[in-house]
Amino acid sequence: MTSSAPEPSTTAEPELSTTGAETPGSESPARKRPRPGERRVQILQTLASMLEQPGTERITTAALAARLDVSEAALYRHFASKAQMFEALIDFIEQSVFGLIQQVNDREADPLQRCRRLVALLLQFGEKNPGMTRVMVGDALVYENERLQQRMNLFFDKIEASLRQNLREASVLTTSSTPSVDVQADASAITAFCVGRLLRYARSGFRRLPGEHLEHALSLLMPQGRL
Repeated sequence: MTSSAPEPSTTAEPELSTTGAETPGSESPARKRPRPGERRVQILQTLASMLEQPGTERITTAALAARLDVSEAALYRHFASKAQMFEALIDFIEQSVFGLIQQVNDREADPLQRCRRLVALLLQFGEKNPGMTRVMVGDALVYENERLQQRMNLFFDKIEASLRQNLREASVLTTSSTPSVDVQADASAITAFCVGRLLRYARSGFRRLPGEHLEHALSLLMPQGRL
């Protein structure tokens, strides 16, 4: 996947990154009230961090509050429910991934290369944000509100639609007698591959990286000569 444009970063945005350490040599400051919005970010950071622990079962608000050293009531001053916390994480996933896809679409003229880079950035995002991966594949959403899983299903539907659009553009060069059917099938297979790689990553305790042998896999999924 060669391109002169710089690869977009797939690392989590600063608002969900780990909070910075104190300046070396400084006195530990007295505990003080967080600035407006700061506690909300801390809650989401902590939830994402807890999801990164391999083998983590369902996270309760009690466990989350204990990790933050606050009461459960304090959590509910910022989020009406745990489902709303997960919705905020899903918002972050959607904004990050679709923002990266838009960057690729803006920079890459070749539709087949756009497809290859879309797959790469999606898997890289999951690899660099393991807690988010458990949300993406639904492991973290078991026993939670059904609408959360529906949102993630819609997320992958949009990924498939983006692939389908790019493949449709690439199919202009194909000799297939059924390009529309081929595009539908190819987009579905590529999306299933992405979901499978992310799921394996989560289920392996984040040991089997989703980008493993990616170039070889992409050559099988999107051979240059076929499209």
